[in-house]
Amino acid sequence: MPQQVRGVIARSKGAPVEIATITIPDPGPGEVVVDIAACGVCHTDLTYRDGGINDEFPFLLGHEASGVVESIGEGVESVAVGDFVVLNWRAVCGQCRACKRGRPQYCFDTFNAAQKMTLEDGTELTPALGIGAFADKTLVHAGQCTKVDPSADPAVVGLLGCGVMAGLGAAVNTGNVGRGDSVAVIGCGGVGDAAIMGARLAGASKIIAIDRDEKKLQWAKDLGATHIVNGSDVDVVEAVQELTGGFGADVVIDAVGRPETWKQAFYARDLAGTVVLVGVPTPDMTLEMPLIDFFSRGGSLKSSWYGDCLPERDFPMLVDLYQQGRLPLEKFVSERIKIDEVEQAFHTMHAGEVLRSVVVL
Repeated sequence: MPQQVRGVIARSKGAPVEIATITIPDPGPGEVVVDIAACGVCHTDLTYRDGGINDEFPFLLGHEASGVVESIGEGVESVAVGDFVVLNWRAVCGQCRACKRGRPQYCFDTFNAAQKMTLEDGTELTPALGIGAFADKTLVHAGQCTKVDPSADPAVVGLLGCGVMAGLGAAVNTGNVGRGDSVAVIGCGGVGDAAIMGARLAGASKIIAIDRDEKKLQWAKDLGATHIVNGSDVDVVEAVQELTGGFGADVVIDAVGRPETWKQAFYARDLAGTVVLVGVPTPDMTLEMPLIDFFSRGGSLKSSWYGDCLPERDFPMLVDLYQQGRLPLEKFVSERIKIDEVEQAFHTMHAGEVLRSVVVL
């Protein structure tokens, strides 16, 4: 039978979020109901609330989540009732041209649950990134569930569902950071710091953290940065070149996503270096640069969407590294909060006071 549970919704653009009773249908073919254990407060949720994604209100917010599979629909074989899973927002189809070329991380036809969760009056909800996990339970496609070690801390490993994976993957998967490489990361919020952690994991010899906030720079240093640069005090490009023998970094990751930071990344890399854009620009942003600079510098200019991850490959591996003490994911959890504290967590996040607030259910 359908269930009624608590959920955090955004009813209209910019309005404070609220707790509402939502209806979860029984899982249909290929669907799963997950009992949510924890869910991180991501900037994307705030962007949904403020109408920056689309206007398909009301939204059921939350997506960086972990939990336990409560029930499964017809045909589900990838997970079973009782499995501890991390949720993801790119359930690959296996049939599109990207999947058939052996590049499922670029899947062009990812899955979400076919049924809709609703309010008590039947109003359909739009789940954030197809998940909607600021709730006691949620309905997702089975492919959005990745089974991981059940002994792992739910509040920690759930963050792999979005921001941490995006940043870490930007370094390891998209940027192909290797042993001995020099890496610069512009923007030291959650995604940027995850990129720093990824660069460290990959064996980079020099990791330069760049931000305008001293608190964030200290967080970056704690997570593996070997050098810090305050962009409000110095020329970023000159600072990176000075720290890399005058050449520039092998890989520069822009975790901000603005024209000015992307230009800094472009000119702060070595001649054959790589730029990775993982910060998300707004639709109105444009870039104007001399075309000859693109031609004469070579290298690679890449965008990283979800860290080019493949959840079924990457999540279990990263959870294992965390469990072994080789990947300190717990440092991203700044505070653990209740479900009715999400609106305050948005203010805390916007003020730059936390890496991640995590709702524990």
